[in-house]
Amino acid sequence: MRLRLLSLYPDQMNIYADRGNLTFIRKRCEWRGIGFELTSCGLGEEFDPGGHDLIYMGGGQDRDQKAVAGDLVRVKRGQMFTARDDGAVILAVCGGYQLLGRSYQLEGERIEGLGLAGLETVRESGPRLIGPVAITVDLDGTERTLAGFENHGGRTYLDTGCEPLGRVRSGHGNNGRDGLEGVHDRNLFGTYLHGPLLPKNAWLADHLIGLALEHHHGGPVELEPLPDELESAAHQSALRAAEAG
Repeated sequence: MRLRLLSLYPDQMNIYADRGNLTFIRKRCEWRGIGFELTSCGLGEEFDPGGHDLIYMGGGQDRDQKAVAGDLVRVKRGQMFTARDDGAVILAVCGGYQLLGRSYQLEGERIEGLGLAGLETVRESGPRLIGPVAITVDLDGTERTLAGFENHGGRTYLDTGCEPLGRVRSGHGNNGRDGLEGVHDRNLFGTYLHGPLLPKNAWLADHLIGLALEHHHGGPVELEPLPDELESAAHQSALRAAEAG
């Protein structure tokens, strides 16, 4: 078996330990004897939407995110829609999550997004939403917890009928008001949780790996369990920090 991962804009969208997420996926594949292929795609570059099983986009500074937004719309929008419709897994964190929507506000300017998900990100009065966060998630009929850290000035609102990734147990979530966090639509996942996300939540990494391998090989894949004592300890530490807040 082999998993093909595409990292979008690794030079611009990588300020929240995003390389840690990529490394974690690679190591969990290697520990199971699963082949792993990592490629990157930057500003002005196109990619083959059928050549990747998992597409990752992290967070960036405002200036970099604005440049990436323009490039996504001009160069990669059609490829992203094709990859999504073909069943490729898409994981977008923080700024990358905001870019999945129709638009987001930056210093009074409305920046066009991909429109892959039914959401808008706006600026409102009030402080940034910062701190440890924990959410309750149900992706496969089993209720689980994700824990991490959030730091965003934008407030994200989902369209009616658009499913969140989870519901806030502690922290702020999408906007600090409606108790929702992230977005989930088939194999598309967006979230504000970082720090990084996956090493603190190994079960989610395995869920994404399983979906990506299913995309590549055309059928369900059963992953060999791994001894996750350190990963479990990292999750519990992040969860305690969220609940203490």
